[in-house]
Amino acid sequence: MPLHLIKLCVGAESIPDLESWIAEKLAMKRKAKEKPEQTHRTRMVPKRQAELLDGGSLYWVIKGQVAARQRLLDIRPYTDDQGVGQCHLVLEPEVIPVSPRRCRPFQGWRYLKDAETPPDLRGGFADVGQMPEKMQKELRELGLL
Repeated sequence: MPLHLIKLCVGAESIPDLESWIAEKLAMKRKAKEKPEQTHRTRMVPKRQAELLDGGSLYWVIKGQVAARQRLLDIRPYTDDQGVGQCHLVLEPEVIPVSPRRCRPFQGWRYLKDAETPPDLRGGFADVGQMPEKMQKELRELGLL
């Protein structure tokens, strides 16, 4: 059973905002003749790498809600210029909307068990992930979503 990570998506206002940021970073890498892969730097290196890379994803918390996920492809530890251990999380560039769920703020990342993950918004509910965040919130508060 895969294990996942959950992390705040600081600075993103919505899923489309995250997607445009990813597209911009990948375009910059292509222009610089670098390998066009999406990486996210984090200070702490996950110790349970084998479980994470066995189908795990990084779940993004946007504006206080678990909103989307990206599949983890690799975890690359490294040491920065000051000798501090960090890592790059290599992610599938596709952002998959998930059924929104409230989440309190926290620092860094946390492990997320597979049984605790929100379901993907695909099939009949796929358009919900494209709705403006404010509309999604109002529909949830009314019990319609």
